[in-house]
Amino acid sequence: MKRALIVGSDGQDGSLLYDRLTGDGVPALGLARNSIRGGGGNEFKPVGVHSRTDVKSLLKKWRPSEIYYLAAVHQASEDAVKADDARLFEESLSVHVTGLVNFLDVLKEMLPHASVFYAASSLVFGDAEVSPQDERTPFQPRCIYGITKVAGVQACRYYRERHGVHVSAGLLYNHESPIRRENFVSRKIVRAATNIAAGGRDKLVIGNLSAQVDWGYAPDVIDAMIRIVRQPGSDDYIVATGETHSVQEFVEIAFERLGLDWRLHVEERPMLLTRRSTLRVGDATRLREQTGWRPTISFRRMVEILVDAERGVHAA
Repeated sequence: MKRALIVGSDGQDGSLLYDRLTGDGVPALGLARNSIRGGGGNEFKPVGVHSRTDVKSLLKKWRPSEIYYLAAVHQASEDAVKADDARLFEESLSVHVTGLVNFLDVLKEMLPHASVFYAASSLVFGDAEVSPQDERTPFQPRCIYGITKVAGVQACRYYRERHGVHVSAGLLYNHESPIRRENFVSRKIVRAATNIAAGGRDKLVIGNLSAQVDWGYAPDVIDAMIRIVRQPGSDDYIVATGETHSVQEFVEIAFERLGLDWRLHVEERPMLLTRRSTLRVGDATRLREQTGWRPTISFRRMVEILVDAERGVHAA
């Protein structure tokens, strides 16, 4: 019988994954920094992923067949307050690498038949010299998040090749849903647009309208994670749509959905950005061929879903 553990269950992906798995009848335990979700009525306490002892105790009690390691330390390019680099490196390494290694090391001894999915990022490619990127594209990270996620991917490869652990890394490109955090540009756009439509404000300020993004729908990405972890073998996979759309396109569709002319309400202000925009688009051929995965929602429909959800929240 399948039993899942989600490490990092309080973010967008963790929340959607928990709902998807439990909706499919898979018992799931969601581990967040300060909370535990699910567990089939068993008593669990929050554990620190940086503690191998805590990790071992948790795995011994829950004994999952599927582990989704989604825990991450995020910092968006438009965040108003930036963390100190040294502190951000320390925290990111603890979550993206040390915590992951604790799980992989315990699994190779205790649950050798369990499967692991590690959520990596397109930021591992940094200023990629080739486009689209696939699983053979060299890593060239240019930010702390990307650097530490590269280390996590390499740890997955080490335990897969050296110890035979069934661990796959998903190189995830941008993906959105109505529960995306408010400091991400997608949520900023739809929230501002609905506020403007309701008469609450008159302007949206964006750092770069021309930035091109490979934008997917988060529930589709969750489906990819599940397909990957249930593959007979383990590997690295690009999870992307293979299409790019500009931030301006996103803005146009969002405002159009609300009957507004975006040009009357949007201002571009490049000085807001703390890092330059880099074009990254993924080639998910391996994922499609090995799992049959395909995106189910178009870019336009995704933006409309986000706007409709935000409008519902605003109306409530």
